[in-house]
Amino acid sequence: MTDLLDRIGAIGVVPVIAIDSIDHALPLADALLEGGLPLAEITFRTKAAADVMHILRDKRPDLLVGAGTILDIASLEAAKAAGAAFGLAPGFDAEIMTGAAARDFPFAPGIMTPSELGAAMKLGAKLCKFFPAGIAGGPAALSGVSAPFAHLGPRFIPTGGVTESTIAEWLTIKSVLAVGGTWIATTKDMGDGRWSDITAKARAAVARVRAARGG
Repeated sequence: MTDLLDRIGAIGVVPVIAIDSIDHALPLADALLEGGLPLAEITFRTKAAADVMHILRDKRPDLLVGAGTILDIASLEAAKAAGAAFGLAPGFDAEIMTGAAARDFPFAPGIMTPSELGAAMKLGAKLCKFFPAGIAGGPAALSGVSAPFAHLGPRFIPTGGVTESTIAEWLTIKSVLAVGGTWIATTKDMGDGRWSDITAKARAAVARVRAARGG
């Protein structure tokens, strides 16, 4: 898990992607990689998700692929079988956390409150998705929710309402490992074949992370 956290943290932004077609898998990967962003969260919001993960694992091993929107054990098993390196969920579910641990599958549950964070950490969570980050109150809310747990070292990926222009605000919080970006590769972008736009947005996001970190 430590190596995985280091890899995600070094990149600093996680494109959150709902992909409709397996035909989009390789153009998507190539667009992200060309933009200097070798990371993607492929969400189980579409039927193509598991097949896309299989393709990316086999054809684009340089892309670190996580499985998002894991809402049940079936999705958890599908993610692991498809070769995802880790999984994430929008909320906290003890059964899924326990199942991920039993399968030796790195998993980040979603949290929005101190109670959810405490319950997740009790089950061994080292990384959590803060979701929905915008509606929950933004960086100030995460700072408040996480403060009582800071000495235990949890890390976060705020997602939902994060934009390119707010990346720096989130990364000022030391416990934020990376931000989740739904704007980088939208379903419409892929459907319209706007791969160069995805590359440009990926490159811009990476530059924002670098600037926020003083690089």
